[in-house]
Amino acid sequence: MYNTPYINTYNPQNSIDRINNQIAELERMKQQIPQANTTQPTNLTQNFQLAPNNNNTMRYADSIDEVQKDFVIGDTPFFSKDLSILWIKNTKNEIKTYELTEIIPKDEKDLQIELLTAQINELKGMIKDEQSTTDIIESDDATSTTKSNKSTRTTTKKN
Repeated sequence: MYNTPYINTYNPQNSIDRINNQIAELERMKQQIPQANTTQPTNLTQNFQLAPNNNNTMRYADSIDEVQKDFVIGDTPFFSKDLSILWIKNTKNEIKTYELTEIIPKDEKDLQIELLTAQINELKGMIKDEQSTTDIIESDDATSTTKSNKSTRTTTKKN
């Protein structure tokens, strides 16, 4: 009549049925969970290192034999101790060899000196060619006589 929960209508059979239903539901849930092994598996504490930590870093080698023996994961550069030779090894064990030389930066004066030196060498070559052609002409003149016709500017040879 007053809708209060404290009404004295307590039925113990309803409580027992409700508890039995909850127990049956928990039993069904327990059966759905797969049976776990009674023995607990031990944790593995071994560490496996499948690849070196320094994947694509540069390395030093004394000879190409050391480069061939070393295992690489990616393209890896190998330098000789004096940094004059570079080997690049890929995963297929193909090795490319390069020779390294230092590049010295040149200023405008150095470039101008090189240009002038090249021009001097070119002129020296032209002088040598000129001398060798005049030697041939003089030797030809000793065996034949040459006349020059000034009106038509042609040369004629007579033996």
